[in-house]
Amino acid sequence: MARSALTALGTFGLVIIAAAALSCSGAGNSNGGTAAAAGVGGGGGGSGGGLNIGGNGNGGSGGGGSPGWTCTPGKPEPGAIDIPGNGKDDDCDGTADNGPPANCDSAITKVEDNDPMNAARAIGLCQVSDGVKWGVIEAKYVKADGAPESTAPPVNPLQHGLLAKFGPNVNAQEGTRMLGLSSGTARQPSDSGYQSPGGFDAKSMGTVPPGFPIDSPSCPGVQTANDKKAWNPVALELKIKAPLNAKSFKFNFDFYTFEFPVYVCSQYNDFFVALQSPAPPSALQGNISFDSQKNPVSVNNGFLEVCQPQTAKGKTFPCALGTAQLDGTGFGADPTDPLGQLHAATGWLETVSPVSGGSEFTLRFAIWDMGDPVLDSTVLIDNFTWSTEGGDIPVTNPVPVPK
Repeated sequence: MARSALTALGTFGLVIIAAAALSCSGAGNSNGGTAAAAGVGGGGGGSGGGLNIGGNGNGGSGGGGSPGWTCTPGKPEPGAIDIPGNGKDDDCDGTADNGPPANCDSAITKVEDNDPMNAARAIGLCQVSDGVKWGVIEAKYVKADGAPESTAPPVNPLQHGLLAKFGPNVNAQEGTRMLGLSSGTARQPSDSGYQSPGGFDAKSMGTVPPGFPIDSPSCPGVQTANDKKAWNPVALELKIKAPLNAKSFKFNFDFYTFEFPVYVCSQYNDFFVALQSPAPPSALQGNISFDSQKNPVSVNNGFLEVCQPQTAKGKTFPCALGTAQLDGTGFGADPTDPLGQLHAATGWLETVSPVSGGSEFTLRFAIWDMGDPVLDSTVLIDNFTWSTEGGDIPVTNPVPVPK
């Protein structure tokens, strides 16, 4: 069913696919957190937890993976990482806190930079793996299901961008740039190429990742699971080698939807999903991003807090973060919108997910529309970091004090 440009939307999916291959440096699990959530295998020693996105703070401790490599003083290990700021010599090179290169996105000068390796740098992944060192092995833009972005009808280059800001109140969380992915244009109104998320069609088409869409438990009677079309899909896919001593990785994201509030609990619902492969055994179709009610992060999830307080389709939205983060983004007051409504965002959230030290894995961040090609969603991604600590259960929680 199609909608007009002022009433249509789709499903936004932010897909993270993490396929971990264990290295010979060690496997097994560290003891994990407490949240009941999807599980993901840490190492060969057993299964860990999956990402639990708690409804505004519900969730256990993040991290996990394998104990992996053990530091031997005086024997530097190029495959290990020194975590900045923890006062430890994590990589045994004799110097504490001389961690990975930072702010490697300072040389990026254009929002429209189409180099996927620069997209990795924009989110904070600065090192390239040479097979021994940890880092990015490969980066590419693809569609939501992993098909090449050139597959007809192709991804519109406006659907991805490397932004310095998103409106006057939303900043990069690391360095000078952040990645934007959109089912419309990954631009703020002051950027060249911007089109309103209230009606732009990027003219791309594809299929949803296997097992999607998943109907929201909080919206009984709304059935979309049989619709396998992905309207305006776009994704960044990264193949990464983890540091030998890493137990988890983290990243920040901020999800915006024009779907709110009119299409809460509708077939045009927007989603942010995180898929991990191999799939955690208790995850829904491999999705490890859900709130305490097992809702994917979407227009219906417990994290939509940048909005005007209201009740929509029987769901209460307290909107504790107010509306300032919508200013100048295209998701706030739009003079071209005859309904005159403000839309919504989650604010900055942090995902922590376990990883096996020394493994190679793939992350795919993806977004698409569901049902038709208009009313868009955008996600900002930034501040990817590693950790040598953590439990077995990945979590997502609000960033307490964003930059």
